[in-house]
Amino acid sequence: MIIFNLSSYNSGSFILVGIPGLEQFHMWIGIPFCAIYIVALVGNCILLYLIAVEHSLHEPMFFFLSMLAMTDLILSTAGMPKALSIFWLGAREISFAGCLTQMFFLHFTFVLDSAIMMSMAFDRYVAICSPLRYTTILTPKTIIKIIVAISFRSFCIILPDVFLVTRLPFCRTHIIPHTYCEHIGVARLACADISINIWYGFCVPVMTVLSDVILIVISYIIILCAVFRLSSREARQKALGTCGSHVCVILMFYIPGFFTILAHRFGHNVSHSFHIIFADICIVIPPALNPIVYGVKTKQIRDKVIYLFSMKNPG
Repeated sequence: MIIFNLSSYNSGSFILVGIPGLEQFHMWIGIPFCAIYIVALVGNCILLYLIAVEHSLHEPMFFFLSMLAMTDLILSTAGMPKALSIFWLGAREISFAGCLTQMFFLHFTFVLDSAIMMSMAFDRYVAICSPLRYTTILTPKTIIKIIVAISFRSFCIILPDVFLVTRLPFCRTHIIPHTYCEHIGVARLACADISINIWYGFCVPVMTVLSDVILIVISYIIILCAVFRLSSREARQKALGTCGSHVCVILMFYIPGFFTILAHRFGHNVSHSFHIIFADICIVIPPALNPIVYGVKTKQIRDKVIYLFSMKNPG
């Protein structure tokens, strides 16, 4: 449980504007976002259910996938319900503690998602480069240690953001031109020096995610070298096929994320409304597409989904 020490300067509420300049279209903008959010909820819940009840899916890869599904549920739920309430109900007000809580979980789950991608790349590396030792290296105890370690790392990286914001006095405007609270956007409202917020809030998480990307790239370079040394074409295709869904998920996660970061940093000519819409896309599209990609590209999951729905619709 996160406890916030609120000062007299920042004990009030913030106002989330939504998408400035497009207020008259909020009702319509909310429809596709709601539909995608529902797909994310249903898809990830089905994925978690199948992994929980099917013993054939109790493998290291699927444990990491279940953690990705849970993290995606938190990521999309931390931002999208509030955004929809702004679009449809005009519920713009959010308490200071609520704003910080939302900010924490959005940033925490983004960094955790990145760490999970790195763990899944390690899983594929062991499965392809040391298949005979796969079950002895990635034991349930080892998987639990990895999950605890990456969760603790993400928590320690993002928690300082919360304290960096609580120390700031908000004596000017409390209006946030966004659909959700994010660290730098909130810090810019303060009537104080925010250089440490900018330095920490941008450099530390980005460098952490970049280190994950570098390790993922190294893992897949080693994997590709091992795959192309295989003598059988069928064996090469099978090995590459086991990595296909993970590579798709990696691209869907990192490309929009880095585009958003670079657009905020260098895209000064890009409209603010585009920044906000794309930021909303980043927290709902990957969580919606991830279970679809794994359902289509992973035979074990695809077969279980077909069986699940055929049992519910025997006719």
